[in-house]
Amino acid sequence: MTTHLMEIDSDSDDHSISAGENDIVATDLTSFGKAIPWVEKYRPQSLDDVAAHRDIVDTIDRLTTENRLPHLLLYGPPGTGKTSTILAVARKLYGPRFKNMILELNASDDRGIEVVRQQIQDFASTQSLSFGVKASVKLVLLDEADAMTKDAQFALRRVIEKYTKSTRFALICNHVNKIIPALQSRCTRFRFAPLDAVHVTERLKHVIKAEGLDVEDDGLAALVRLSNGDMRKALNILQSTNMATQQITEEDVYLCTGNPLPKDIEQISYWLLNEQFAESFKRIDEMKSRKGLALVDIIREVIMFVFKIKMPSAVRVQLMNDLADIEYRLSFGCNDKLQLGSVIASFTRARSALVAAAT
Repeated sequence: MTTHLMEIDSDSDDHSISAGENDIVATDLTSFGKAIPWVEKYRPQSLDDVAAHRDIVDTIDRLTTENRLPHLLLYGPPGTGKTSTILAVARKLYGPRFKNMILELNASDDRGIEVVRQQIQDFASTQSLSFGVKASVKLVLLDEADAMTKDAQFALRRVIEKYTKSTRFALICNHVNKIIPALQSRCTRFRFAPLDAVHVTERLKHVIKAEGLDVEDDGLAALVRLSNGDMRKALNILQSTNMATQQITEEDVYLCTGNPLPKDIEQISYWLLNEQFAESFKRIDEMKSRKGLALVDIIREVIMFVFKIKMPSAVRVQLMNDLADIEYRLSFGCNDKLQLGSVIASFTRARSALVAAAT
């Protein structure tokens, strides 16, 4: 009797443990879905989903449809859709099993001359298995190709010539001047410019609606302004701000990214243009420390404010030149307090020039 009861208890315990494990697995899957970076979650899956550069995308789409795809060289700033466009082309050519037909290498992979001679050449020389109607050639995708060594680029030139019949090469880079002319001449070049504010806004609204976020109009405008045409940056800022607060405003966006608020820049500009040197230095340094602002960010925002102020061209030119020199020095890790003094000195000199011009 006792044994029978023990068996029943054992079975019920097993069921309870199993149910608990299922709950844990379900919770883990849900949290995993939420943890996916929105940059990957909302990456365009087809050429129709690419946010901008319709002229370039339509040209590549037509070449793909007509099975006349050349070697491609896509260049431009980060976050403008270069990699997404090529991956969308691969999906159109090869369907859901496109990863079997492409060789993708980026800056994290070893891409020296040995990789070009062995891995890339082996992939290009083997016979391809067609998984789609138009999949007559394979695709080698070299992301951040401007990081490749010169020797590797020269070796790649010969590989491109030798295997043109069976393989197409797509080179992606930020700086086209770092690609040797011999490779540039073998590819059709497309420049991806920073995205327009309209396209960034449209894509952000799509993500906001899909995620059910509460974003105010000034918060959306701040996201677009800080992204500077970089869609990846805009999505990262949106996701990180959403983790910090439920209702996203302009102030939340600036505080989350560490950028100075527009009202702070106006206040700093007022001090630079009206206060004496010692008082201006004291107030700006105190605001820097209190709000954790970087001097280089302040300079970049103040430069935009300078363009709005009416002043003689000669004074504006000299002031811009001084601020550019200070930003250059800051990039080498110079002392912040010394450079802040130099900023105030530049504005003091500009004020003296303005007074002299008015008299």
